[in-house]
Amino acid sequence: MVIPCYNEQEVLPETSKRLFNKLKTLMERGEIDRSSRIVFVDDGSKDETWNIIEKLHQENEIFQGIKLSRNRGHQNALLSGLMTVKDICDVSISMDADLQDDIDAIDEMIVKYKEGSDIVYGVRSRRDTDTFFKKHTAENYYKLMGKMGADIVYNHADFRLMDKCALMALADFGEVNLFLRGIVPMLGFETSIVYYERSERFAGESKYPLFKMLQFAFEGITSLSTKPIRFVTELGAFIFGVSIAVFIYSLVRYFTGHTIPGWTTTVLSVWAIGGLIMVSLGIIGEYVGKIYLETKNRPRYIISKYLCDESDKEEIALTDVKLLK
Repeated sequence: MVIPCYNEQEVLPETSKRLFNKLKTLMERGEIDRSSRIVFVDDGSKDETWNIIEKLHQENEIFQGIKLSRNRGHQNALLSGLMTVKDICDVSISMDADLQDDIDAIDEMIVKYKEGSDIVYGVRSRRDTDTFFKKHTAENYYKLMGKMGADIVYNHADFRLMDKCALMALADFGEVNLFLRGIVPMLGFETSIVYYERSERFAGESKYPLFKMLQFAFEGITSLSTKPIRFVTELGAFIFGVSIAVFIYSLVRYFTGHTIPGWTTTVLSVWAIGGLIMVSLGIIGEYVGKIYLETKNRPRYIISKYLCDESDKEEIALTDVKLLK
């Protein structure tokens, strides 16, 4: 289990308790190996999250911890956990720490894996717990992503099972601008879906307010699709066509002696074209900025501490870990 955490001190004790009980039950039934582990990834939390992870590890070896050197964002935190355990696990299951994902869905995920699936997506069956605004914006976002050409799973976040083959394939993707919900479907392999009902957050505050959600959505679109920049070209061609029509119309009016000073039309035209140019430059600039970040090839995360068994440390490929203590 790989669980990214950011300022989750309120929910972490309950999360660890429920996950432990779930894995213990699966072990007793012989569904998973008794060497299975729960790995919490601290994404530069400013509260007591890491101290709680350390205490859990001291009390029970089933709990392990990865501490990033600074906050790198949910996607990088999740990736750091997956890439760290990819060499020592047969299967990984990722989920958020807020207990909104249904832990009982893990049972069916394991069944799907044993039936031959390399990747199993946890998909929300409905959005009754969401507000009207969040429900409709989320649904429209998934539809928009589909129209933009991005291959993402509808109503799926980051609750998924991936086997070793899928994790190794994921390691070959080196982009800095991460959007795992769009990258994982690119891997191919045999996939299946498990539906579940998402609960309310157990405790604490959401780490994705409206502005951050919109930012994350835009990041996903620009990371997976070039259609926005193509739209700029199409828009420019359309405006060019309109300008030719206006030019011809102006000439006709001039030669027929019906020219009338049009201050309002001129002002509106200047503002409209100016606004479109600024928006177009912004979209182009977004892509140029991503190219800039990709060419720098900076590490997506740096691990400052890793709490695990000594045997696991020996097996982990340190090429993916910049700093290990």
